[in-house]
Amino acid sequence: MDDHFWMQAALEEAQKALDHEDVPVGAVAVKDGQIIGRGRNQRELDQDPTAHAEMIAIRQAADFIGHWRLEGVTLYCTLEPCPMCAGAMILARLPVLVYATTDPKGGAGGSIMNLLEHPALNHRVEVRSGICHQEATDLLRAFFAKLRTEGQK
Repeated sequence: MDDHFWMQAALEEAQKALDHEDVPVGAVAVKDGQIIGRGRNQRELDQDPTAHAEMIAIRQAADFIGHWRLEGVTLYCTLEPCPMCAGAMILARLPVLVYATTDPKGGAGGSIMNLLEHPALNHRVEVRSGICHQEATDLLRAFFAKLRTEGQK
């Protein structure tokens, strides 16, 4: 199984976020060829500003492993992480992040800033991007276009 396979699982999670009118971002944490954590944005559902897809998947992965260090885990996410999520990845010692599309307004994985590979920090996350880029971008664009037509920001 390759990055495209796992990113499809993350895209399925992103699609589920639409059920509760959250921004369609999904994430899956993979270790030894199996998904050990799943997340989708749930900020609207939970009324929790930290309920990002990545945070939920990281928590589930740590619970599955039984430790906060996510050694041997690859996180697949449909959107480049924000600074909060990037910080959690560093603190969890996540070895690899694969994301689909950049976040030009809040990305901390290489677009606005590169927190994940910052030389002053004690851990760096290997970053791969662009996997299933168009699918993730189309999902996000459709979501925000719908909000604009409904008169929301």
